[in-house]
Amino acid sequence: MEQEKWGMNCYLYAPKDDYKHRAYWRELYTVEEAEHLQALITEARSNNIVFYYAISPGLDIAYSSQKEIAALKRKLEQVQQLGCGAFALLFDDIDPEMSGADKEVYQSFAHAQVSVANEVYGHLNQPKFMFCPTQYCSTRAVPTVQTSEYLNTLGSKLAPEIDIMWTGPKVLTVEHIREVSAVLRRPPVIWDNLHANDYDQARVFMGPFCGRSPSLIPLLRGVFTNPNCEYGPNFVAINTLSQWARSASEENCCGDTSELKDDAISADIRLETEGDDSSVSYCPSGLPPSTYHPKRALRLALEEWLPEFNKSVLTTGPIQQPQIPLPVPIPIVPSVNTCMSLTSTTTVPPSLPTIVNNVNAVAEVIQDASLIPSTNIVMNSLVSETKIDTLLPEQLPEIAAGANTATHDATSSTSSAEPMDCNHSPVASPAVGSTSTGAASESAEDGMVVDQNQDKSATDAEFSPADSCAATETSSSSPQTSHCQDNPLTLDDLHLLVDLFYLPFEHGRKGVSLMTEFNWLKSNSHLVITHNRNNPDGSRKPEVQEWFDKAAKFGEMSDAVKTMTERLFLVRNRSLLYELYPYVWDMRGVVSLLNSYVQWLGMLATASVLL
Repeated sequence: MEQEKWGMNCYLYAPKDDYKHRAYWRELYTVEEAEHLQALITEARSNNIVFYYAISPGLDIAYSSQKEIAALKRKLEQVQQLGCGAFALLFDDIDPEMSGADKEVYQSFAHAQVSVANEVYGHLNQPKFMFCPTQYCSTRAVPTVQTSEYLNTLGSKLAPEIDIMWTGPKVLTVEHIREVSAVLRRPPVIWDNLHANDYDQARVFMGPFCGRSPSLIPLLRGVFTNPNCEYGPNFVAINTLSQWARSASEENCCGDTSELKDDAISADIRLETEGDDSSVSYCPSGLPPSTYHPKRALRLALEEWLPEFNKSVLTTGPIQQPQIPLPVPIPIVPSVNTCMSLTSTTTVPPSLPTIVNNVNAVAEVIQDASLIPSTNIVMNSLVSETKIDTLLPEQLPEIAAGANTATHDATSSTSSAEPMDCNHSPVASPAVGSTSTGAASESAEDGMVVDQNQDKSATDAEFSPADSCAATETSSSSPQTSHCQDNPLTLDDLHLLVDLFYLPFEHGRKGVSLMTEFNWLKSNSHLVITHNRNNPDGSRKPEVQEWFDKAAKFGEMSDAVKTMTERLFLVRNRSLLYELYPYVWDMRGVVSLLNSYVQWLGMLATASVLL
């Protein structure tokens, strides 16, 4: 079990597809359901993993009703008899108002929850126990963390042996944790939602664990991660968290706001400084093995993840993903806080999204003259003497801050709903971990690689998982198997994949490069057309030639995405492929469409000479 191998020792069970965890929390498990749950508990225990069973009764519990409390005790007793020795009581994402009957008994909402938690904790003979408050992050604390009557009541009245869960901002600082610990009167357990996508399953996050300094480790009771709903894509998230947890040195490159500019840099800052060599972030050489750096952790995780793609793993059922209208592809606008509060979940997907929505979205972007990756980025005129070129992929550093996709807009970040709001997320799956083999080795060149031997005659429509290598064992002489062996997925391909689907508030350097190059070409195409109209002889000034050179480079970047997806479609691990497929296919289609638009602009510029 990967959790044990990586040094992680707890698993919190709170999936949304178990309706008896939340909506029907009073109902006992059937014999069949209990057998499945017991098997999971037994498996965790055999791998030295503490299995926490979480229950979320806050939607409709009557705190003052002894009948309700008895039902809660009976439910947890059943799970305890299955071998579970650790529990969590969750009151996140619920209405903070009590009923009239509860108001007659309890002084406040916090007093009601504390009373129930303490009583259940004692009834179960004081096992390992966690409590998730309704005010579980700074933005939900009323009015502030320090002055919140709710949080202060929890700190003073909740049994001191009960751990309290807390989700923090996108960058956790020592000062923030000390403030929370003082109010709660105990070190918090961080419920980290950095990689959670249950609030927006049109996106997936595969960047490294960052924005949390290892100097926080002595100040915390523990850290839980709430990763992507998909099982396979969580490899990097879990692996890098385990590296962070094992780090012993307080020296790090990702911990606080001052380091954010280089390592955990947000999308808007990254775009503003893209052309500034001084902003380039390299992973310092000669770091001790115990020192955590997110870029090094990512490289080590990818080296360990790569062999997983070549394992023969079958999958069942159709390729499906929730049909969510994808937003207009513009850069992500970070929200103030990352407050989600769900554990690993399993998706019950209705249907596979089509590329039509994305084509329409890109068409809107192409027609939108206001598209600029950042309001502060300098997109210099081709005729300006002070022009600053956008960095090309090979000029960018191997180690750089990254992010989600080059074209998806995180509209949920600017919505009124909290990113982690349980009530706004779709039903979902147990998550975390994958098998892993292989040892760390030196990182390969991180630039976008285009296979020069790749068959350029193939169109996007000709490739799909159904056309690639069969996951079943076949003869080594099979043409299909031979094709797989001749076109293996590489470490460079994984770097590109992760860069395109990085983190909620950060763009990978290759994603940033795609956006800035496209915006540059789009913004300056009219100058090229005007020049050609004024020079019917077809001669090209340096700035015109520069535009065509950049267009060719953008085409190479598009080809790199296409090559990566074609190699991915040939992997033997079909289960992992089908989890990634909707996201990768969507990205390939969008990038291909943008490249076609750039080519059309070049043809228009050339055709203007003939008019």
